[in-house]
Amino acid sequence: MRSRVRQEQSAQSVIYQKQIDALASGCFRDPFSFLGAHKSGPTSYEIRCFLPGASSVSILLGTEKIVAQQQGDSHLFVANIKSKTKPDYQLDVSYSNEFTHQQYDEYSFESSLDEQAMYLFNEGSLEYAYQHFGAHFVTQQGVDGVRFTVWAPNASSVSVIGEFNYWQRNRHFMRFHPASGVWELFIPGLKEHQCYKFAITTLTGEVLDKADPFAFKMQQAPGTASVLQKLKTGIQLSERALANRAKRNSVDAPVSIYEVHAGSWQRRDDGERYLTWRELADNLIPYTKELGFTHLQLMPISEYPFDGSWGYQPVGLFAPTSRYGSFEDFVYFVEQCHEADIGLILDWVPGHFPSDPHGLHRFDGTHLYEHADVRQGFHPDWNTYIYNYDRAEVRSFLIANAMYWLHEFGIDGLRVDAVASMLYLDYSREEGQWVANQYGGRENLGAIECLKQVNMRCYAKNPGIMMVAEESTAWPGVTRQVDHDGLGFGYKWNMGWMNDSLHYMQRDSLYRSHHHHEMTFSMVYAYSENYILPLSHDEVVHGKGSLIEKMPGDDWQKFANLRAYYAFMWAHPGKKLLFMGAEIAQRKEWNHDQSLDWHLLEHISHSGMQQTIKDLNAVYTSTPALYEQDTSPAGFAWLDSNNAEQSMFSFIRYAKKAEDFVVVICNLTPQVYHDYVIGVPKAGTYQVILNTDKANYFGSGVDATSHAEQIIVSQAIESHGFNQSISVSLPGLATIYLKKVSDES
Repeated sequence: MRSRVRQEQSAQSVIYQKQIDALASGCFRDPFSFLGAHKSGPTSYEIRCFLPGASSVSILLGTEKIVAQQQGDSHLFVANIKSKTKPDYQLDVSYSNEFTHQQYDEYSFESSLDEQAMYLFNEGSLEYAYQHFGAHFVTQQGVDGVRFTVWAPNASSVSVIGEFNYWQRNRHFMRFHPASGVWELFIPGLKEHQCYKFAITTLTGEVLDKADPFAFKMQQAPGTASVLQKLKTGIQLSERALANRAKRNSVDAPVSIYEVHAGSWQRRDDGERYLTWRELADNLIPYTKELGFTHLQLMPISEYPFDGSWGYQPVGLFAPTSRYGSFEDFVYFVEQCHEADIGLILDWVPGHFPSDPHGLHRFDGTHLYEHADVRQGFHPDWNTYIYNYDRAEVRSFLIANAMYWLHEFGIDGLRVDAVASMLYLDYSREEGQWVANQYGGRENLGAIECLKQVNMRCYAKNPGIMMVAEESTAWPGVTRQVDHDGLGFGYKWNMGWMNDSLHYMQRDSLYRSHHHHEMTFSMVYAYSENYILPLSHDEVVHGKGSLIEKMPGDDWQKFANLRAYYAFMWAHPGKKLLFMGAEIAQRKEWNHDQSLDWHLLEHISHSGMQQTIKDLNAVYTSTPALYEQDTSPAGFAWLDSNNAEQSMFSFIRYAKKAEDFVVVICNLTPQVYHDYVIGVPKAGTYQVILNTDKANYFGSGVDATSHAEQIIVSQAIESHGFNQSISVSLPGLATIYLKKVSDES
């Protein structure tokens, strides 16, 4: 009898040998067609389980227990049961180490894939793709577990591997949906924080272990796995908070941004340890608030393997980096920004991705996310890969990632990195190294459409945000609305202003008169876009030195030059951005591996610079003339743009109420001028509201007026096209602001 049973089992094992071999190899394209319960007769079902490491398997049907037969020496177990309908069962599995485990069969669960969502994903318009892809804790058929979903249309097989199955790729084969190119599987009983990946067998038989592109958490380098994380942001903005966000980010609002690299703002334990998200919340946010900045901008915080990339080569676009703590810790940080009424902007990198083997490159053995043509798919500058923006699913991926940060965390906006590299097919390429578009041009039509879709959809679903372009060319309409043939950004970095003004400020004052136009040229195009004036991290790396060391002259002149320059910047049309360390006149070039040199504040030269920034922000945010009409010619008028001989710049900033204005005079030579006459629009009493030469700033203490209250009364003397004028003392290498405080003269 036993011999006959063995013979029958052996014969059946031969029938299943092809499937057994495929399962054992870890390559099985259609597991649900074979595994699980399958009708074998009018009143019978056959249940097949492939369980590597199991010594015996029983099928539990309520109180009934049916032993499954092992097929030869394979890991396939088969049981026949009597049932007219598909049975509801569990497995009782014993392992060789005498461990017994009761579990659900993954192949007894129906697909829960949202076909409509997959249609939108394939169409390029699935705005919340992260809710459907990746790993999600769900309840299916009354059982708690995790639903895994991944796009890999050209794979021959995909398995979920992880701590829960000893990284075996022949244990959890996924179900393939040919229409969408998506694989999915529900695995019961998994726990949060377990590590996992996808084992992808390519059409050529190569096996690739890939991190989850939609993972909400990833291991910190050198780890490469994704981590199961519940999406539990819990951040929902009230109507008041939404209104505040819209007001805070408006083109007629004061916007002063403090740009920060979270890993090097401050360190602990003698510089060896990063601050955690919670420590950053308790230290960075109050500091930002104290200095009067309205916004905090973080360099990229999506998980990235290489510290030296500063976050600009991300692998986990949906995962806040674990360098600074848990997912929940990051949520706490964001909530504290909201509590402090500080706008939070995140640096976003949709222009390229790194070549790390667990990342997006050749994701399913083909050029799935990147463009297949190396002339369009590889960045020669950064040795990274470029997204295939023409592919609809890639657009869904990027749109959803932008939406994720804005919608789930309620942040104020995204600063989009390296937009120029996306817009131009010949970016940083020689003749013959790029491919023209269908019209023979150099514009990347797919990237243009992708950016438009990102901006249009993000603004529509997250009112009051700001989308900021780091775009260094003269591309027209960057901040014009999409329906008016623009790219749809809210703001653009004014790289021209930054380059011209820094070139000017680096020159010795003896030679500045020959380059006067470098400080005035920006006003020729000042209203072509909604601009942010950036003094970012890019200006203090790669041998460029710090801002203070760019300034000419002896030490006193360096500080005077930089204070005067900051005040010129804060008065110039456009929102403001300053990289961390610049507010304390950091002397060394920025190093991502070290804290800022906070000990410098022991010296009045550096503490005075910090106080200058604090006072500039206070004056700026409380003076509508300095921000309300940044985008309108009515908000600015030159008093004298041609005084090259004295390297003097004077202009007026107007609020929406024309009687509310500020007079700005910038003297960029060390020469002090007394009784300097400047025209003013209205008769009255004027007060100096800012003077960068104040003694407590480390200035020389030259007062613009001898009056104790720093007030000056206008005289009926024509000057600079006005019937009224004032006479002031101008300190050397200094900028002063004056505001009319009374009509009385």
